Amino acid sequence: ISSEELCGNEKPVVPAQGRVDTVIKPLLVQVRQVMRDERGMGAEQTWGCNGKTPSHRLGSGAAPSDIMGNALQNVDRLLAMPYGCGEQNMVRFAPNIYIQQYLEKSGQMNSDIRAKAQGFLQSGYQRELLYKHSDGSYSAFGDSDESGNTWLTAFVLKSFGQARAFVAIEERHITDAQNWLQKQQKESGCFRSVGKLFNNALQGGVSDELSLSAYVTAALLELGVSPTDPTVSSALKCLEASSTDNLYTEALLAYVCGLAGLEEQQQARLQSLLQRAGNWGLPSRPFFPEGLLFWKRKDKAAPAEVEMTAYVLLAYLTQAQVSRADLAKASQIVRWLSKQQNPYGGFASTQDTVVALQALAKYATLTYSNDGDLAVTVTTPTGSKQDFMLEASNRLVLQQAALHELPGLYGVKVALTPVSLQVTLRYNMPPPPSAGTFNLSVETEPKTCTSDASTRFRLILRARYTGKRAATNMVVIEAKLPSGYIPDKSSVVELKRQKLVKKVEVQSDQVTIYLDQVRWVTIAGAQG
Repeated sequence: ISSEELCGNEKPVVPAQGRVDTVIKPLLVQVRQVMRDERGMGAEQTWGCNGKTPSHRLGSGAAPSDIMGNALQNVDRLLAMPYGCGEQNMVRFAPNIYIQQYLEKSGQMNSDIRAKAQGFLQSGYQRELLYKHSDGSYSAFGDSDESGNTWLTAFVLKSFGQARAFVAIEERHITDAQNWLQKQQKESGCFRSVGKLFNNALQGGVSDELSLSAYVTAALLELGVSPTDPTVSSALKCLEASSTDNLYTEALLAYVCGLAGLEEQQQARLQSLLQRAGNWGLPSRPFFPEGLLFWKRKDKAAPAEVEMTAYVLLAYLTQAQVSRADLAKASQIVRWLSKQQNPYGGFASTQDTVVALQALAKYATLTYSNDGDLAVTVTTPTGSKQDFMLEASNRLVLQQAALHELPGLYGVKVALTPVSLQVTLRYNMPPPPSAGTFNLSVETEPKTCTSDASTRFRLILRARYTGKRAATNMVVIEAKLPSGYIPDKSSVVELKRQKLVKKVEVQSDQVTIYLDQVRWVTIAGAQG
């Protein structure tokens, strides 16, 4: 309405069009897809891959010039799983020890790398103490477990002991764990298995007394305990008196013999292992005519194969005198292990990642050379080129370039020297139908969207184990919530009270549930 009255000192004006205040809020919409990685390896002067891939894939090429470079750059992402239990947490802790040992011995350590690695060691150390029992032992979920676990306590013991060189570790934690392990030693010298080990892949899928005793003995020797110490001496007598045809145990025993300085026994075990090794020949590869060396068993999963192959590598590298022939075999093993690495430098599970990185770091220390620069040229399908210069100043830097032209044939050329290359294709895809031994169903309550459900509803997940065993080991369920919703606190409290639930981690858009075992369980609760 027009008015002649002044608005302050100005005459009011009626606009020709109305005016509107607008508030814009961003809404995060997350696509429910699964990230997939596919890897290719090459090892020759000229290498190429033909990526026959759907258009929604993204490719990347990487050029780390150091064997430990990828793991170093991604030490917080070595595993594609949560780190919320005492077993998984150690994979954030232990690799930093071996990486720092390697960098110190090779003279590549700098202040930035030291600060990053020590930060992971310190946080991993403090977190692991949450899983310590009053008697000095450790278990996956600490005091919520009935007792500590022999294997995990030995793992923590040797890791804490070796970490003392880099961060402050209270000596009592090491002493407590060592005293507890000594109490588990039997009159025969072997160690009894106490407590529950949740990850089936740990210990190479082997849970017998001999393999466990070999692991504990190796842990004590790695800690620096002398072979003449009564506990270790008694354990070695137990191991010497035992025989096995199990590949994993044989590999671990060969490593123990090397640590204890038992040269004749170690050589006999290495010869036995070599006769049972697998070998992938590489025809027409002039640099690597003998192929790849590895150890596999039909009845075991990939993590067990990686772990026992890594133990054989450690055994070769812990001999009193490592010959050129031994290094040649070690290089064959290293190339096979490198083919098993994920894009972040880790492997499939906790223990195979730790043991493999320990072995790779030891190999890298023995074979390190800072001589010579390396030029790598990547040629795209259209003929354009991307050059990478790998030299002493950027040896540990992970250089990457996106491969935009997919599908397509890419060439990689390296001048004058053999090199191992890894290319990763990473893409999203709809979750595939499960063909495994778990059944998971999801529903909401109410089933249809009503006015009340717009702000609050129940999300019900039902998980059932359908495999052949009576029950599973530990199971981790990651419940992603719909965009814009957060977990309801009361339902989380209710969830924690359920018998099989060992631990619950809550994030803004996700609830991670750790289960003792699975037959049938219902979990619910979300609000927005």
